[in-house]
Amino acid sequence: MQRRANYAEINSRTWDRWAESGCDWSIPISHEEYVNALKGEWGVYLTPTRYVPKEWFLPLRGAKILGLASGGGQQMPIFAALGADCTVFDNSEKQLESERMVAEREGYKIEIVKGDMTKPLPFADNSFDMIFHPVSNCYVEDVYHVWNECYRVLKKGGVLLAGMDNGLNFLVNDDRNLPLIIENKLPFNPLKNASEEEYQHMVNNLEGIQFSHTLEEQIGGQLRANFVLTDLYEDRDREGSGLLREYAPQYIATRSVKP
Repeated sequence: MQRRANYAEINSRTWDRWAESGCDWSIPISHEEYVNALKGEWGVYLTPTRYVPKEWFLPLRGAKILGLASGGGQQMPIFAALGADCTVFDNSEKQLESERMVAEREGYKIEIVKGDMTKPLPFADNSFDMIFHPVSNCYVEDVYHVWNECYRVLKKGGVLLAGMDNGLNFLVNDDRNLPLIIENKLPFNPLKNASEEEYQHMVNNLEGIQFSHTLEEQIGGQLRANFVLTDLYEDRDREGSGLLREYAPQYIATRSVKP
């Protein structure tokens, strides 16, 4: 019970530390990248290596966009350069500091909200035209809640773009110094499946409290929330991130619409 009460706070602190250490998802775009976006030259990631197809986006100028767990100064500045009205929601203050820094540097406005997506989102029904949700629901135990909240805050005809882990990263120990080893049963839930020693190792070694989710939760959960799935693609970790990427894709990106 204590684990369940604390895991979102642990993940918030973990991402603060990762941001301070300059992890890939905490490096904000440069001024040059922002200027290129103003010229129409841009790309954004939901998953590690593949740009989201341009045809997945609705017209961005004037669109109200929610970056859900999307702090870090990487995607929202691009959307702002393209004329969108952006809100970013994240549980890491350090990730949100990057958003403030880029907005001040480039002179655009963005609504910045710190919060925990395991709880109801602090937005009214039918508030947004698009939600951009990079891989992050691995930090949430109840994914159905996330999809239901996305559906609630999207307008009719709104688009949900989401990245997610397919579970293989949790199945295999991908220590680059070892052969690939099957380590966990799926789905993996550290609140239930990890020993106390394993759980404390996650906390003390800044691994974050992460959950694998089934396709029934990830894609079926969107359908159960009444989204219409229109497209998807698979992706792999970036080079240098382990051996598993050489054998199988580890991520899925989906495009869904609120009818």
